[in-house]
Amino acid sequence: MLSLNPVNTPPTALASDAPDFVVVDVETACSRVSSICQIGIVGFKGGQEVFAYETLVDPRDEFSPFNVGIHGITARHVVGAPSYGEIHEAVDAYLSGRITVAHSWFDKGALGAACRVSERPAIETRWLDSVSVAKRAWPQLPSHRLNVLASFLGIEHRHHDALSDARAAGIVILRAIESTGVDLEGWMTKPQRVRGKAPAPAASGPLSGARLAVLGEARDGPLAQWAAQAGARVVSTVGMTTTMLVIASAQPYGRWVDASPLHRKAQELRDAGRPIEIVTEEALRARIAKSA
Repeated sequence: MLSLNPVNTPPTALASDAPDFVVVDVETACSRVSSICQIGIVGFKGGQEVFAYETLVDPRDEFSPFNVGIHGITARHVVGAPSYGEIHEAVDAYLSGRITVAHSWFDKGALGAACRVSERPAIETRWLDSVSVAKRAWPQLPSHRLNVLASFLGIEHRHHDALSDARAAGIVILRAIESTGVDLEGWMTKPQRVRGKAPAPAASGPLSGARLAVLGEARDGPLAQWAAQAGARVVSTVGMTTTMLVIASAQPYGRWVDASPLHRKAQELRDAGRPIEIVTEEALRARIAKSA
């Protein structure tokens, strides 16, 4: 059972009990990844939680209805809260020089963007993606989103609360270490999976002629295999000749699909008048099933 220390342990308390790793999670106010409105940081040592820090943040930006609908934080909640620039020194003290876990690379990108917007120095830390760890530890799961993992592992979790998300992602790392026997440094140094070749398209099929890129899954994964069997040519990136970007059901970006480079490029091409369709895996499979 985890021993929980009071929230907002000051960074100076870490000197005598340095954690093995820290976990960070942020919520953002709108589609701009710099718009951090909540941050949670949890430290773990010897398999136990040793500190927790959480605060609301004034993003100095708008709150979009979509984001508010996800996490419930509004402009009213952050009245009087510090800006990111005002808490940067504390955040840096928690993370700098350590192994920092985040569930997907979104949080890393958000902190980097917030540092740039606030004109603060970048945080120097060693990042570990708990999504990648979970995929290697439990490849049988249909999804490796944090709420799915929490349910699978029996972790008490309040989704889209920054502190709860950070705590859950940390426990995912601990359980992966227990389950596989791979220690923390092993997860840091284990080679990434080599990207396989895209499957060859079938001679004919309902997707014949399509040049299809996949977001959130390997180009030799199940979605790519299915699309190729339907006649599509699976490509590795979005370019001028790409006709379709398909968002995989198990993609790790969650509500942050539009933060991915592939999605941004597809939107730019579509806005420029290129005939590229952006569609979810579910919608495309339903369309093909209906036309069969």
